[in-house]
Amino acid sequence: MSSIVAIVGRPNVGKSTLFNRLIQRREAIVDAVSGVTRDRHYGKSDWNGREFSLIDTGGYVVGSDDIFETEIDKQVELAIDEADAIIFMVDVETGVTGMDEDVANLLRKVNKPVFLVVNKVDNAKRAENAVEFYALGLGEYYTVASINGSGTGELLDALVAALPEKEDLAEVELPRFAVVGRPNAGKSSFINALIGEERYIVTDIAGTTRDAIDTKYNRFGFEFNLVDTAGIRRKSKVKEDLEFYSVMRSVRAIEHCDVCLLVLDAQRGFDGQVQNIFWLAERNRKGIVILVNKWDLVDKDQKSVKEYEKAIRREIEPFTDVPIIFISALTKQRIYRAIETAVDVYKNRSKKIKTSQLNEVLLPIIEHYPPPAYKGKFVKIKYIMQLPTPQPQFAFFCNLPQYVKDPYKRFLENKLREKFDFTGVPLSIYMRKK
Repeated sequence: MSSIVAIVGRPNVGKSTLFNRLIQRREAIVDAVSGVTRDRHYGKSDWNGREFSLIDTGGYVVGSDDIFETEIDKQVELAIDEADAIIFMVDVETGVTGMDEDVANLLRKVNKPVFLVVNKVDNAKRAENAVEFYALGLGEYYTVASINGSGTGELLDALVAALPEKEDLAEVELPRFAVVGRPNAGKSSFINALIGEERYIVTDIAGTTRDAIDTKYNRFGFEFNLVDTAGIRRKSKVKEDLEFYSVMRSVRAIEHCDVCLLVLDAQRGFDGQVQNIFWLAERNRKGIVILVNKWDLVDKDQKSVKEYEKAIRREIEPFTDVPIIFISALTKQRIYRAIETAVDVYKNRSKKIKTSQLNEVLLPIIEHYPPPAYKGKFVKIKYIMQLPTPQPQFAFFCNLPQYVKDPYKRFLENKLREKFDFTGVPLSIYMRKK
């Protein structure tokens, strides 16, 4: 379970620059995930083996200066509610501003680690000037220059030391299915339709993550936890349906689940925010089932299901092997099929394929369609194995791994899907030196 760190502060102090720097540091350590457009508000970082999620609140502010203040207050409040630690950024060039003081007033009441970070400190003179930020009443500060990364090491050492330790999950973990989607897509109605009159519910447990409600559910002889991200009491201050709010909620739910049931409103379609949540789940390598809700309200002709489905698959390329189910939480149309499908996806995600079987099935195909030669050199794939990870990852051992490009990796992925059924599950393919 990774902690959440939010970067807050007024506009133009360099929040996004720091955010990008911290995320890239992780990219250098870990295999980069192919084919994903990264949205700029959310990423994962890792320092000395401690992994955490990073939220850049800067990406959410829209509009002119006069509405900035209220927007920033809202974001800081959300970050305070949701994050485990907060980085508060200020700018040494402009010094302490009224807006900085407003943010500091909010942060002083917080019972969470707050790191005051003075940005753009790239010489001794500026380091002296940073002293004035003691006036914000937040104690010690860290000086950084996020453009070239100086000072970030000390900040990160202190930050990971302050993050809560990972909990020990000793008891047998039930599979977790998270119901995610933008507000008003019908997540609560879907869950109520499932468990409303059911006698299958074993217990209601307040979620391990303090903001999502887990319901133990038993159906088709299969027991799992249903995580409802919608059943969360809205903070009274947050009247607006802020994208930031639902993204933060989804981040937490997605990171701790096995399968995401992504609910979208048929009338609104597969819009930007739904896509963000989809790619978030894909990037975290979770099983995914897309549920098109309120299908009973859409005017339909013979073609519409096919057309609608096609449009969604175009948006999620290249990962199109995802079940799409048209439901109505209101009339209970196909809601049990949704759960049955989620169970299938869970089984696909936990599937282990014997090495002998992998080689038997795939090597002849590879021999028939080898990777294209590169600079006159031929790549020979000799051996394939599934890695011992919680989700499906495959290593292909060959003589020249660096010459195997993405299109061929996609070809291999498609063959794996075709032969072994990994519907709904992102696959990772690595080329390794034999």
